[in-house]
Amino acid sequence: MALSLIREPGVFKLIDNKKLAAIHIVKKELNLSDEEYRNILREAAQVDSAKDLDDDRFRRVMNYFVRSKYYQLNPAGLTIRQKLYIKYLAQELGWEDSHLRNFLHKYYHKFNMEELSRKEAVKVIESLKHIGQHQRAP
Repeated sequence: MALSLIREPGVFKLIDNKKLAAIHIVKKELNLSDEEYRNILREAAQVDSAKDLDDDRFRRVMNYFVRSKYYQLNPAGLTIRQKLYIKYLAQELGWEDSHLRNFLHKYYHKFNMEELSRKEAVKVIESLKHIGQHQRAP
């Protein structure tokens, strides 16, 4: 497992590269410009680069995303967390993207996930969980 060293006065702290990847995934999902991304890092964690984050600063940045306008992917309130969780549940069901799109269109009259409201996303998540329970039942 690859790790980055973070230097603090007299102390070395290790940060997992999976956390760095998570920050970059959120940046990509939210379509942030490099300038917006750097401003968020500075404001939330007082760093210029994600590689300079320790665990505490990582949590601060992620909490900032959760509370900010960036966390909502559309005006109806769909959050990045909901979107990623829906993708995860669909993957657990063995669904390809086209299957998920067809499901959303048939039952929610949406052509893609980004059109969902926050409330609709909650319903989709519960539906996917229920489907998973039925698939696992004997």
